[in-house]
Amino acid sequence: MKSIISVFFFFFSFSLVVVSSRRPISSDPCNPRNLPDPRTLRLDQVTVLINGYSESRLHLLHSIAITYSSSPSVAAVFILWGNPTTSHRILTQLNENLTSSYLGGAPISILRQSSDSLNARFLPRPSWITTRAVAICDDDVEIDSESVEFAFNVWRSHRNRLVGFFARSHDLDLVSRTWIYTVHPDKYSILLTKFMMLNTDYLYRYSCGAHVKEMREVVDRMKNCEDILMNFVVADESGSGPVLVGARKVRDWGDARNDDEGRGVRDVGLSSRRGEHRKRRGECIREFHRIMGRMPLRYSYGKAVNSVGEQGLCEKGGKLVFCDEQILV
Repeated sequence: MKSIISVFFFFFSFSLVVVSSRRPISSDPCNPRNLPDPRTLRLDQVTVLINGYSESRLHLLHSIAITYSSSPSVAAVFILWGNPTTSHRILTQLNENLTSSYLGGAPISILRQSSDSLNARFLPRPSWITTRAVAICDDDVEIDSESVEFAFNVWRSHRNRLVGFFARSHDLDLVSRTWIYTVHPDKYSILLTKFMMLNTDYLYRYSCGAHVKEMREVVDRMKNCEDILMNFVVADESGSGPVLVGARKVRDWGDARNDDEGRGVRDVGLSSRRGEHRKRRGECIREFHRIMGRMPLRYSYGKAVNSVGEQGLCEKGGKLVFCDEQILV
């Protein structure tokens, strides 16, 4: 493995970023002989997989990749480029921009996908992933390094569960007697791939499990819901709900609630279709439930935070502020 990587670095004049459009990730990532020995996978770091598709988000993708690379807990960053119409020239330019901005840290690589299927973001990639944990990320969400570190520490205490920053929920509509996709103020059962951290083993269960095949076909048909399906897979295996963590600073450029500042970045995302998007995701939940024959999703409550300060209010300069913002004397 080290010799292969060395060849790639030499080919790009010792570039810190690899653009790979020809090398197959694996002839068969689901071949049992390709399964890594769990004892060889690092537990002290995480591999980051960023899904890239829209050329209008390249400036964001550049910033996001550099931020993840700077985190001490990140072993490697892979940009999974899924747009088949993007020219090699554009990805080469992204490679050069990343190289010129590289300040040390985890290596950043661009892997051109052989398919635009959303299922491809969960391929096992045994030739590339060397850690027990992977973080699945979108190209329009910026998360500070401290929050990434905290999420990884939470995951290490909950290795069989999903950990992330963005939560949604399933629910049963009592009127129509159907499953729906929604948001609850006090509980959640789904984490989004805006940022989702999970055990590498679940990549194999998702991509290689025969019982998941028909549900993966639903994802391809709907062009949506790969994150919901991963929640089904993990909940069915673990019997537990996900873990939501709090972040110090998160900028979601793809959120439909952005004002005109986010236009152009927001409008290319799936969630920009708003009502249609939520309707489709409800349909996915119903289809996954039908195929699986049961509802594995479990509710979780509360949020993990990295600090608990005083909630009392004190007066400062004629204004009320949280007391822990004051220096104790």
